[in-house]
Amino acid sequence: MDISVWIALLALFFAGGLTPGPAVMMVMSTSLRYGAATALVPAVGVSAANLVWISLAATGIATFAAGAPGLLLALKIAGLLFISWLAWNMATGDPSQPRASASQAPPKASLFGRGVGLQLLNPNALVFFGLLLPGYFDASRPVALQAGIIMATVTVTEMLGLTVYAWAADAMNHRFQNPGFALWFNRAAAAAMLASAIFAAVLTTTK
Repeated sequence: MDISVWIALLALFFAGGLTPGPAVMMVMSTSLRYGAATALVPAVGVSAANLVWISLAATGIATFAAGAPGLLLALKIAGLLFISWLAWNMATGDPSQPRASASQAPPKASLFGRGVGLQLLNPNALVFFGLLLPGYFDASRPVALQAGIIMATVTVTEMLGLTVYAWAADAMNHRFQNPGFALWFNRAAAAAMLASAIFAAVLTTTK
């Protein structure tokens, strides 16, 4: 992979990793409830799902899906329903509940699965991996090596961004001792999660 292409890819996904979206909101809400360390479990799930997306982009399946309107529509509907469910749970949670310890968190497999499910069904991921990423592959060079470089780059940038948000949420946890503040933050985060997904779904429709 040409160094200039890699730098462009790094800039794209570094900015993407720091842009609030469904994955960020999930990690932040988990951090606020159970602590930053626990919030990294769904973050790893998100990164694992990214590897699937990159593999699909490398084999051309993601581009095929983008060119199949029926399949694309089904993916969008499934993703929006799943994210709507997550947003509803976030917005309707009891803000008066005290912060739980990591030992009271859902099983790690469940948290990891939520991260995987969210990212696989996330319309934002379809924009990045289905529409943008294929353009970074050079057909004249080994695809497997390029895919490996992209996987490493995306994983590092994604985990860096999600870790920053997890620890930032953990650091401001004292603010959430006020039930009113917690209620409105959760509602705003849920709205941002859903709005981001809807925007990405509309964006892929207009392409």
